[in-house]
Amino acid sequence: MKKEMDSSLLTSQVYKLSSLIAYSKDSVVSKTLINKDSGTITLFSFDKDQGLSEHKAPYDALVYIIKGDMLIGIEENNFTVKTGETILLPANKMHSLKAISKSKMFLVMIKESKTKLTV
Repeated sequence: MKKEMDSSLLTSQVYKLSSLIAYSKDSVVSKTLINKDSGTITLFSFDKDQGLSEHKAPYDALVYIIKGDMLIGIEENNFTVKTGETILLPANKMHSLKAISKSKMFLVMIKESKTKLTV
């Protein structure tokens, strides 16, 4: 996977998400837009038939397909997620992603805050 240089978005500015990341032949490209202790927002582009192998994350992740069609596996279930659709990847469950066509997606991961009350 190719990682583009992290980029901070300017506040009070309008962006077209699909133009913030380019395709790369036979590759997956990721670009982190926001990286905070509380979570991340990352753009991905996938050339056709490229993907992310099966893995799991400690937090829920929301995937929104900006353009294209993705095959997303969650445990034993497979979902075709298309332009304008979203799916929630549950924490600690195996999942994988594969581009059926050239695709771009937006991933939001919010990390849980575990606050311990002391009296």
